[in-house]
Amino acid sequence: MSRRRYLVTGSKGQVVQSLVERGKVDENIEIIASGRPMLDLAQPESLEAAISRVELDLIVSAAAYTAVDQAETEEGQAKAVNADGPAALAGIASARGIPLIHLSTDYVFDGSKQAPYLESDPVAPLGVYGRTKLEGERRILASSDNVVILRTAWVYSPFGRNFVKTMIGVAATRDRLNVVADQVGNPTSALDIADCVLAVAANLLESNDASLRGVFHMAGAGEASWADFAEEIFRVSAASGGPSAKVDRIPSSAYPTPARRPANSRLDCSRLQSAHGIRLPDWRQSTAEVVERLLRYQGNSSAS
Repeated sequence: MSRRRYLVTGSKGQVVQSLVERGKVDENIEIIASGRPMLDLAQPESLEAAISRVELDLIVSAAAYTAVDQAETEEGQAKAVNADGPAALAGIASARGIPLIHLSTDYVFDGSKQAPYLESDPVAPLGVYGRTKLEGERRILASSDNVVILRTAWVYSPFGRNFVKTMIGVAATRDRLNVVADQVGNPTSALDIADCVLAVAANLLESNDASLRGVFHMAGAGEASWADFAEEIFRVSAASGGPSAKVDRIPSSAYPTPARRPANSRLDCSRLQSAHGIRLPDWRQSTAEVVERLLRYQGNSSAS
């Protein structure tokens, strides 16, 4: 069987780097990560030329404008990257007759629901980031029916900038810190996201079943507040000989930000499991794997 070729938008994001890593150990697929300047979502008219260079089996739309607070003053840029670019990608994928997998966010919801969100729940983004991601979803779905949109939340990994790396870094210099305790969600490892994306891709290429397509929620199993998440990071770190700190729980009102965050970011992922047979691991398990890996990397760096 010839290797399947997947184009992934972006080159430095957590999910992109996780997909590239997973692709290196899977002889059946080739991951082609393409970011700026070769592929720039903010320049939708340039995408066709960038993508036409290679024969592809599937496109993964992973790149996004994710600076949630900065988006409040850069709506045009956020819209270009989160809506215009992905819509153009969907058109290209449709014209080529290949599937598109697009990553979206819990920020399409306002967080007022008291239970985990279903794909069918009303959307009501609180800020520019969520609005532009939602517009991207809608335009993609209008462009093609051979698409999967995977909404996820609270992404972390050994790569890039994220909450786990920030907590470990802060604990190296401080013995206690304030962490918001009244926002809850599903911490999700980008490594688990990569595994899910590859499994969904295989399903799409093997079946034309409409039930495999559409919008799905994809997040780590279990739930936590940011304070819970921080405490688990420090517990694992301390057990591995790494830095830890005491967490002082605070309300969101004590840590104001330009963009409002959903108080409830929990996603019900049962549709993904039912249709694709995929359930992401418990967030504690995946957090431990990432923390331990980061500490090993730091130890190796210090020794060299």
